[in-house]
Amino acid sequence: SAACSPQRHGGLVVIDRLAAGRPALRSLSLNFAGQLHTVAAVLFLSCIATAAVCYLLRSIPTGFLVGKARGMDIRSAGSGNIGATNAFRLLGKPAGAFVLLVDALKGYAAAAWLGPAVARLVGINTASELQLHQLVGGIGAVLGHNYTVWLGFKGGKGIATSGGAYLALAPLAVGIALVTWIVVALITRYVSVGSIMAALALAGAVWATGHSVVLGIVTTGLSGLAIYKHRNNIQRLRQGTENRIGKRRPHPEGAK
Repeated sequence: SAACSPQRHGGLVVIDRLAAGRPALRSLSLNFAGQLHTVAAVLFLSCIATAAVCYLLRSIPTGFLVGKARGMDIRSAGSGNIGATNAFRLLGKPAGAFVLLVDALKGYAAAAWLGPAVARLVGINTASELQLHQLVGGIGAVLGHNYTVWLGFKGGKGIATSGGAYLALAPLAVGIALVTWIVVALITRYVSVGSIMAALALAGAVWATGHSVVLGIVTTGLSGLAIYKHRNNIQRLRQGTENRIGKRRPHPEGAK
């Protein structure tokens, strides 16, 4: 009988077998299958909406806008990056601190608030599904910073945004990564080396502190992306031309 087909799985197989020859139970099986499909569709669409909202929020290029307000396109000076480090170098400590804070806050807001808000808006309230939306929101925020739609999909390196997102997702791991960044940056006097080691430390800490396999895999991928985004810094480190902390490089003549 089609109702007993071995191609069906899990609870549906049990219901189908019980439903063989029983129209009422067969109807229950079909209703149950339909509800599962509806729940899966709602979950999928809400995750897509979460990613889109958080991507667009984080796509707002804070460093670029602060630079423009000061009469400078920071993409044309320093490292050419729109992140906090280049903002510190070119725009000064107050402006750099503002960019750092806003970048981190956007990452935290995406994971801690926006993701769950979208989930609850469509009636999703279970702990596991809310955590999934937090993770999706964090991913969307990092991608929005790294590949902002407003600047031709060219953005920052995602360190501050990742830190903010993981403050909501895995706060202990962020603490370990932050300590790693401080120690390595102070020893080497290179922000880029500190950031690369912090990315590695974040991934290792997430795995070591008992978080889910999914979060571990995602964190490993985002850490790899952060290191990839530092490829120009790695090249300058090899050439001995990377900027050190406390050493200001002259602005190019073409800087605006």
